Amino acid sequence: MSATIRPARPDEAARLSELAFRSKAHWDYSEAFLEASRDELRVKAGEIDRGDVYVAEHAGQVLGFYALGRLSAAAFELDHLFVEPDAIGGGHGAALFEHACERARDAGASVLVIQSDPHAEGFYRRCGAERVGERESDSVPGRMLPLLERRLVAGG
Repeated sequence: MSATIRPARPDEAARLSELAFRSKAHWDYSEAFLEASRDELRVKAGEIDRGDVYVAEHAGQVLGFYALGRLSAAAFELDHLFVEPDAIGGGHGAALFEHACERARDAGASVLVIQSDPHAEGFYRRCGAERVGERESDSVPGRMLPLLERRLVAGG
């Protein structure tokens, strides 16, 4: 099933936050870990108001979403990319990721930075990102997460 990617609406912030929580829970994290991550998983209305959040939707059902943040004139960061657990593996994550790369490239960025969940690193690498290091989690002090970059040049 193919999905349409569209800008998120401000009234979807809570719905998208819960989608992110369900998607993170798909990886069998403990309830304590998930609760510690809840604020980091929250989609803020301001992100949507700025036009930084996009939704993959099919037949009125939201299948996933992503959010971008600008780091500098040449770099954006993928702040969120989550897919409904029952839609994982359906190509929606890859479509959202490519859309995010196009949006960042169109805005003048040459690189997209990704702080990845360890379970998602392989996905991002299959999408052309390269690991460049690690970054400490904002939710769990001392937990190091893969840091990746996707170069945003013509054809890549």
